[in-house]
Amino acid sequence: MSAVLNGNTPHKMRTIAVLNQKGGVGKTTTVANTAAALAAMGAKVVAIDLDPQAHLTIHLGLEPQTRESGSYEILIRQAKFEEQILLVRMNLWLLPANINLVGAESELVSIVGRETILREAVQSSEDRFDYCLIDCPPSLGLLTLNALAAAEEVLIPLQPHFLGLQGFGKLLQTIELVNKRINPNLKVKGILLCMFDSRASLPNEVKADIEQFLNNARGTDSAWSQARILPVCIRKNIKLAEAPSYGKTIFEYEQDCHGAEDYKKVAELIRDMAPTSGTADPEAPPIEIKSIPQPNSETPASEFTQPISSPEEQETPDLS
Repeated sequence: MSAVLNGNTPHKMRTIAVLNQKGGVGKTTTVANTAAALAAMGAKVVAIDLDPQAHLTIHLGLEPQTRESGSYEILIRQAKFEEQILLVRMNLWLLPANINLVGAESELVSIVGRETILREAVQSSEDRFDYCLIDCPPSLGLLTLNALAAAEEVLIPLQPHFLGLQGFGKLLQTIELVNKRINPNLKVKGILLCMFDSRASLPNEVKADIEQFLNNARGTDSAWSQARILPVCIRKNIKLAEAPSYGKTIFEYEQDCHGAEDYKKVAELIRDMAPTSGTADPEAPPIEIKSIPQPNSETPASEFTQPISSPEEQETPDLS
């Protein structure tokens, strides 16, 4: 998979910003579990924590206050990307966050080219990974702008209720602005409905409203003209809320629950979604999530994966 995606597509790292300025909608949960699922499929994945709350870092089992490396060092001190990322699972690396990121926005104001610092840092390693997933903060400030400048795809987790829609238009306007001025490759590819209850009428009404809105954008030059609601919704599941407190992904915490099943499907869709079309391949085989050993302080990184190799040296695993 690392050299060739889906068996016939030349290697190119896909950078996906998971974004919604509203908090508590499932951004971190989506990044942690989708990244883990893709890594379990054999892809090399790097996840970036750009949220000063460091929830992704915590979710993957690290203590933010003990980490000096991370996204702050990249943005403010121009550290090298590969020197700041940490191996946290087999095939899964993390650029962690810590409390220092709280002051990053004010420190970035005086820096020339402040919106593209992350993009320039990631570019040095883009031939080493298949996927880069960015957990954005719940705001539309400079941290989020760095994520949007670095990404080519945007995935928007959304709660299907009235308050969840508030700010959705503003979010799309921000993405459109970045698309026009900073990153012409940036496109919204998917809306992921989280905490979805199919038995209630309101979530289905909200889903229908979003579908109509997106359909009206078809054929336009807007940054969301290719966007679609993903055909899998993340069902309400208490296990998804419990897993982060143990520093585990849902597959490590409870692999047979609805949350694990749903995020397997999300990873499946992302894997098979052509970057240019936004459409998943219906012929692709289902993925199998294998058990993922969790590293500890006594386990060397070499026991989880070989060192990052160039695409020419990597093999495509059998995903059938």
